[in-house]
Amino acid sequence: MPILYVVATPIGNLEDISLRALRVLRGVKLIAAEDTRKTRRLLASYDIKTPMTSYYEHNKITKLEYILEQLKKGDVALVSEAGMPGISDPGYELIVAASKRNITIVPIPGPSAITAALAVSGLPTDRFTFIGFLPNKAAARRKMLESIKEETRTIIALEAPHRLTSALEDIRQILDDRHISVCRELTKLHEEVFRGTVGEAIKHFPAPRGEFTLVIQGRGTKEKPQLTDEVERKLHEIYLAGASAKEAVVRVAEETGLKKKELYRTWLRLDKVWERNRQNTRKSK
Repeated sequence: MPILYVVATPIGNLEDISLRALRVLRGVKLIAAEDTRKTRRLLASYDIKTPMTSYYEHNKITKLEYILEQLKKGDVALVSEAGMPGISDPGYELIVAASKRNITIVPIPGPSAITAALAVSGLPTDRFTFIGFLPNKAAARRKMLESIKEETRTIIALEAPHRLTSALEDIRQILDDRHISVCRELTKLHEEVFRGTVGEAIKHFPAPRGEFTLVIQGRGTKEKPQLTDEVERKLHEIYLAGASAKEAVVRVAEETGLKKKELYRTWLRLDKVWERNRQNTRKSK
């Protein structure tokens, strides 16, 4: 029985292709590719000579029957321009049609801008929602953002460079100035991951270039406070001012959101260092 393989391909770096994906691409009778030029570069890099046919947004319906006919003759691999086919890329209609004909469909997992961006975002990863590309038109985009205004899960969206600034401005206006991670050109030469507020992101990308994945803080969620060097410096300043451990811990806990237990343990640890430094200073005099 012929198989339709749904094959994930690199989102940038060609070395991210899996050994299993290479084996499948070599072994199938035909590759249905969203962007044949880009897929040809991938195949050439690994000396794969499997025949290809185009399958993209504007021919995905007319090409459907042809690919289904090819599946009667042998296995077919479906690949998109980058990442997993069917996820904000052509593939859904073919997968549905193949399933209705009881054709075996096998996923070959691999690179994904969604999970890659989420993993490095610094935002909660336990619960998230993916909303795909934000709508092209401003009115539709704002309507979508209004619909997710109360979403508590981390939100992941895709955006084109020429719409990034206006999209960020709408996000700030409708979702407020939340924390956001703006991931640009993931796995490529000019990869960049910006973390900050939406307003800071607007200033950081005055002339956006490349492909963008946005990871947006959900409503009511907060990043876990971190015990940083700045916090330790603050404790030291309070120590030098002559405050007690209790006073210092209460004050810094209110300012940072860190737990008092953690701050107290830090105070005790640093107190030994501060005292030793003070004694050394006295001896040197």
